[in-house]
Amino acid sequence: MKRYNDTTYAILGILTTECKSGYAIKQIMDQSLNHFWKISYGQIYPTLKLIVQEELAEVRTLSSQGRPDKNEYHLTSKGIEVLKNWLEQPIEHFPIERNEVLLKLFFGRYQTQEKQVFLLQTYKKELDRRYQTYITIEQAIINQNYNDEDSKYWLLTLDYGKRITKAAIEWCVFTLENKL
Repeated sequence: MKRYNDTTYAILGILTTECKSGYAIKQIMDQSLNHFWKISYGQIYPTLKLIVQEELAEVRTLSSQGRPDKNEYHLTSKGIEVLKNWLEQPIEHFPIERNEVLLKLFFGRYQTQEKQVFLLQTYKKELDRRYQTYITIEQAIINQNYNDEDSKYWLLTLDYGKRITKAAIEWCVFTLENKL
């Protein structure tokens, strides 16, 4: 079976939800997937074009009075099969975190202690904001989609983000209190 890039599989997965247009795909990216998988707006439409060319989805044009036509993309049985096949494959690349804070701290002896403290305090504030965002997203999923078949899996990925973020916050607190 032909291999596609991860962006293609991500968009195939998104098309299993109620998101059917390029705009809706961008919205779900910005609101949820962007926390762990980034796809630029410039990747969406070329990927949708490829998906249609490969007969993984078909495009339907919707017209409404006073508005421009809107293209909606719907997975074909081939598209669903390609997605399922990819989901069942072993993971090829485990994630490697690129963290500028850790990189700067690694070379911390060339920074003043004040700059190190400021770096970690700023990082902790951003992590606190991120954690609150995750809680807001969690509440929205529970309130709006609790019976949705996908919500269980959305909550699992969100839980991962919350736990990683909470651990990073705890690390910041410990480091600021005991190591600097």
